[in-house]
Amino acid sequence: MAPVITADQVKTLRDKTGAGMMECKAALSEANGNLDEAVTILRKRGVAQAAKRSGRTTGEGLVATRLAGDNATGVIAEINCESDFVARTEDFQKLVTDVISALLALAPGTDPNSVIAAGSPIAHQVTATITKTGENITISRVGRLEAGDGVLGTYIHLGGKIGVLLRLTGVPAGKGQSDEVATLLKELAMHIAAAAPQYATRDQIPADVIEAEKAVYRAQVENSGKPANVIDKIVEGKLGSFYGQSVLPEQPTVRDPKVTVKQMLDTASKSLGGTLAVPAFLRFKVGESQ
Repeated sequence: MAPVITADQVKTLRDKTGAGMMECKAALSEANGNLDEAVTILRKRGVAQAAKRSGRTTGEGLVATRLAGDNATGVIAEINCESDFVARTEDFQKLVTDVISALLALAPGTDPNSVIAAGSPIAHQVTATITKTGENITISRVGRLEAGDGVLGTYIHLGGKIGVLLRLTGVPAGKGQSDEVATLLKELAMHIAAAAPQYATRDQIPADVIEAEKAVYRAQVENSGKPANVIDKIVEGKLGSFYGQSVLPEQPTVRDPKVTVKQMLDTASKSLGGTLAVPAFLRFKVGESQ
């Protein structure tokens, strides 16, 4: 009869080795509840050694993106390691590919973070890759967008240091695969990579963020002696500058600072005969989430 493994035993082994909960429970079961034997089992499997590396800084790595064959789904992931050398190894590259493939295989509406949850096949693969490479490896973030009634675009910059995934809506039927739309998607993605907007629309900015910005601007001019209505106008003017820096359609384009992203979309809308917009994008930069 198999021994009953308690939560306290699992916690003790986990504290001792740093290994994952499922690995600890399996090792204790195999060791019939013997803590020292379970530690040995984990060490033989390389799990304990991998766990000891978990505290190391992972400021290098790669961002990867991919579109499904039918372009209905796009995914993006940031996988980190300690050195650029390991990021270029076959084992690390395989992990990146497998993470992207697992994300694409998810059913629509599934939380993409389920792919990297503790106990998942990818989580076990991370542990195995840590053991093989000798470096700490983490999957910092993953994302997924569905095309829906729009089209998707991706872009990788600096050999995988920055990645962008975006959704463009308003493209007229039959023109989603046109060269003009492909060029526009690339231009938008390259702009997002370079300009790092925080929001796709003003509506996506949390109310507390806007209030915090207003408070800063008001504090800057509250002792100026100006009337309250003038101060309000100054605050609104500064808030407009904040939008111009943070909201994608209000940013000056990288290619031509005299033209905003919205103006670029408006021009393309007239050419294509639609009303184009970018309601969502994901921009990952290696090390930015550390």
